[in-house]
Amino acid sequence: MEDAVDLILEQWARERPDLDCSPMGVIGRITQLQREVHLAQRATFARHGLDAPAFDVLAALRRAGEPYQLTPSALMRTALVTSGAITQRLDRLEEKGLITRTRSEADGRAVVVTLTPAGRAALDAALPDHLETERGLLAGLSPAELAQLSGLLRRFLVTLGRLPQRP
Repeated sequence: MEDAVDLILEQWARERPDLDCSPMGVIGRITQLQREVHLAQRATFARHGLDAPAFDVLAALRRAGEPYQLTPSALMRTALVTSGAITQRLDRLEEKGLITRTRSEADGRAVVVTLTPAGRAALDAALPDHLETERGLLAGLSPAELAQLSGLLRRFLVTLGRLPQRP
């Protein structure tokens, strides 16, 4: 079984036999998979009136547990985006009534982002559909293959320094 990346690798092997182009096999496939995942998720989130950045923020707040609050800094670390990007996301979510921003009771200078009941309902409605989309994308792999792939991707991310940042 061949894919489009195999053709690219064959072409490079013919044109530049002096180079080891095997990294293109992995990175090219990751890039193609990223696009497939993005398109599938975009369609899923759109059915729920969300986009991927909004889903990420709502999911981070929901995973935080009661009272479903995080600081903008914690959300930035979770989403791996700049302060400007998180501010834009929060502005849009606040306009939709899915989150609120208030001053922290512990530190009046700090802002706390809280998931509203409407935000929780939106996330809870989208999450099962999102998981089904992901299941569909992975349907061609056996449970053992999924576990192996997950482990390899984890190792790949860890070697790149992508370690968990606890809120």
